[in-house]
Amino acid sequence: MSFFSLRSLFSVAARNGSAHEANGLLPEPIFLRALRLERKRAERSRKPFVLMLLDLPAPLRNGKGGNLLSKTVPAILSSTRETDIAGWHQENSALGVIFAELGAANTMSTLGALRARVTTLLQSVLRAEELAQIRITFHCFPEDWGQDQTGLPIEKLYADLVKRDESKKVSRAIKRTIDVFGSAMALILLSPVLLTIALAIKLSSPGPMLFRQKRIGQYGVPFTCLKFRSMHTGNDPRIHMDFVKNLIRGNASPGASGANGKVYKITTDPRLTSVGRILRKTSLDELPQFLNVFRGDMSMVGPRPPIPYELEAYDTWHRRRLLDVQPGITGLWQVSGRSRVPFDDMVRLDLRYATAWSLWLDLKILLRTPQAILSGDGAY
Repeated sequence: MSFFSLRSLFSVAARNGSAHEANGLLPEPIFLRALRLERKRAERSRKPFVLMLLDLPAPLRNGKGGNLLSKTVPAILSSTRETDIAGWHQENSALGVIFAELGAANTMSTLGALRARVTTLLQSVLRAEELAQIRITFHCFPEDWGQDQTGLPIEKLYADLVKRDESKKVSRAIKRTIDVFGSAMALILLSPVLLTIALAIKLSSPGPMLFRQKRIGQYGVPFTCLKFRSMHTGNDPRIHMDFVKNLIRGNASPGASGANGKVYKITTDPRLTSVGRILRKTSLDELPQFLNVFRGDMSMVGPRPPIPYELEAYDTWHRRRLLDVQPGITGLWQVSGRSRVPFDDMVRLDLRYATAWSLWLDLKILLRTPQAILSGDGAY
């Protein structure tokens, strides 16, 4: 069934259903599913949509206030088109309307027009004291993921992900337990290796032993990623910035070609130190990230966390790799060729991992990781 016929089905259900649907509203599970499908549509079409939420007063959440609801819902439905979807974003707590196909107007003017129209309609049917009890907010998709972002308000545009995480609470608690004990054991057992690498870095070039870099974690939350320093201090980051942005946009030429295929990475980076080249080739520069795992910034298994300037070049659908699961030290991409995989295919691997995630899948990836490291395939 196509998305548009499915959306028509939602509209019919909203008009002809029973219980909550009797007043023209989709029940929470169906509305959240419609919201998820609308995000995917917007990713493909690059046409934004707006989610309007009406947070209702406490008496209605307790099963009272039916008179307020009976006046509010018809007014809201009268302002929607056939392409819009109305329903419970949170049962008996928040009404939601998805305004799609908004045309070419800029976001601010669209929001202003929607707010004015909805407010005028509610003022015509509600008393001032009733209207004061309702909080109206608007949320645009895709959102603006700025570098100063401290995390996305996922409970609004991504409420279905919140529900999914709640349903997998036990499995995720087990995953976190494995991360804590696994990273702690790795730090203890590898401490001689860590000390040796730190000493080699210190003796081979001036500068700190650790390299601290801002990365973007799950739900857009930034954190400081730790690595062993593999470059000379004071290097020019524009070499990597330009290459990565062109790579994400599909304009980058492969860094090299070999028997195993093309390499989508800078293979002759002049910023690397002599020790750094060895660390990069063996992936030993990433060992300090076990500290990130122990602190909860990352997981043992998950997508690679991007640098903020990488995120700026992301297409909308690329961002999903940061929403579904926590970033990790190793992952499906890392054991499937790494830099020999084009960027779009890397994202597809991350999304495949998120969809099929299980503790068993994590174990299989962890078991494949040593072989990927020893082979050095795609590592530069």
